[in-house]
Amino acid sequence: MEYIALGSITLAFVMTAILMVCHYLSPLIVKIPGLDKRKITSFAGGVAVSYVFLHMLPELVEGNEAIGEILKNDVPLSPILDLGIFIVALFGFNLYYGLEQLARKASAEPSGSSRKVYRLHLVMYCFYNFLITYTMPLRVQTGLLYSIIFTIAMGLHFTMMDRNFNRHFSRQFSATGRKILVLSLLLGWFITAVTEPINVLVVSLMIAFLSGSILYNVFREELPLEKTSYPAFTLGLIVTAVLLIFPLVLVAE
Repeated sequence: MEYIALGSITLAFVMTAILMVCHYLSPLIVKIPGLDKRKITSFAGGVAVSYVFLHMLPELVEGNEAIGEILKNDVPLSPILDLGIFIVALFGFNLYYGLEQLARKASAEPSGSSRKVYRLHLVMYCFYNFLITYTMPLRVQTGLLYSIIFTIAMGLHFTMMDRNFNRHFSRQFSATGRKILVLSLLLGWFITAVTEPINVLVVSLMIAFLSGSILYNVFREELPLEKTSYPAFTLGLIVTAVLLIFPLVLVAE
């Protein structure tokens, strides 16, 4: 088990490093000559949506079952308990939607209010990044292919997310914000590498919150109709779906 854990942490570090590079170099990536941002954005959206629906949401179901097993002797079973982990995902979705609304309003307000909203935004997206890399070793243990797809999806997603920060908080984000977000990725991996594993209940709740947050951020940044290339989105969705489903078909045979 120690060897597996060490291997998972090492692979998780490699994937964390890739995400850090994507975050840090995102201004250069979007300026690559000949790069069709509309198609790349739509392709990234297809990859992320396919991953969420075919891997992260099934993960929520498994997490809900694990929570039920843990709590069955302490808490009476009820429909609310059955939906508990999905309520956490819904909360994550709604929280980041609220942050986006604050950011839009801050664009038209005095600089003092804008700074406060920016700091709140930055803290919450540091937490978002932290959760992504804190749970990365667990993703590696579910399968190398799944974690590679997740890394690709999140790397593309970070590039688009940075663009959204620049749209609302260009000056503050360019100066220090991007570096802080990059460090939050490293912190998430570091904490999970040096601390004792936390219990299944807490991990399941973290993944649920992260799933809801990712869903909102994907829908916000990668699916606006005026920026959409439907063929590119469909290509990303189908390629990712095939990569996720094919191993399951092989196992079934």
